[in-house]
Amino acid sequence: MPGIGTLINAAAVIGGGVLGLIFRKGLPQRFQDTLMQALGLSTIFIGIAGTLEKMLILHGETVSAEGTMLAVLSLAAGALLGEGINLEKRFEQLGQWLKKKTGSVQDTCFLEGFITASLTICIGAMAIVGALQDGLSADPSLLITKAVLDFLIIMIFTSALGKGAIFSVIPLVLFQGSITLLAQFIAPLLSEPMIANIAMIGSMLIFCVGVNLMFNTKINVANLLPALIIAAILTPWF
Repeated sequence: MPGIGTLINAAAVIGGGVLGLIFRKGLPQRFQDTLMQALGLSTIFIGIAGTLEKMLILHGETVSAEGTMLAVLSLAAGALLGEGINLEKRFEQLGQWLKKKTGSVQDTCFLEGFITASLTICIGAMAIVGALQDGLSADPSLLITKAVLDFLIIMIFTSALGKGAIFSVIPLVLFQGSITLLAQFIAPLLSEPMIANIAMIGSMLIFCVGVNLMFNTKINVANLLPALIIAAILTPWF
């Protein structure tokens, strides 16, 4: 049945979040701080690995980088578009609404946990390709694999940032579910190079998430999300 992959993925996010909360209750603050740094470091290298996998091309004994200009243009145009729409503010408004509705007003990490976890599990290539595969052929195998990874990711996020990370299940279901439902219309529009470039930009954004976690900076990653669409549009010209 189409959509079962996203449902399994959502269940894994909730399960990982609940387990993370159990661990969090028994962790002193210094353990939580170190766990946050470890989470940021691992996220940075996940982003780097995903980016280099798409950018570096092996030609015999030489290695060349491709997609650099596409990345620059996509991120620049995406930043302008994202700032114009102010997607970061929209994410924050949703997070604040959830924070109030769940009685978590005193939880200072709720918003960070929600936004950071949402961006991490929603912008990877597996989310897009897996949802398309589920919608076109009712094959949830890729999303089930993603579910296992997301279970571990959300467990760690929740251990470090609290229950806000669990609510990343909402944008996950909306994003992947929409792609699955519209797969028949989306699939003909996306070529393999388009998906590869979306994955490259997505990995760059995951790197930014890691930098925010590791160095306590504030890169407005949500405002860069339109770069994913721009990358797909620019692909035929590169």
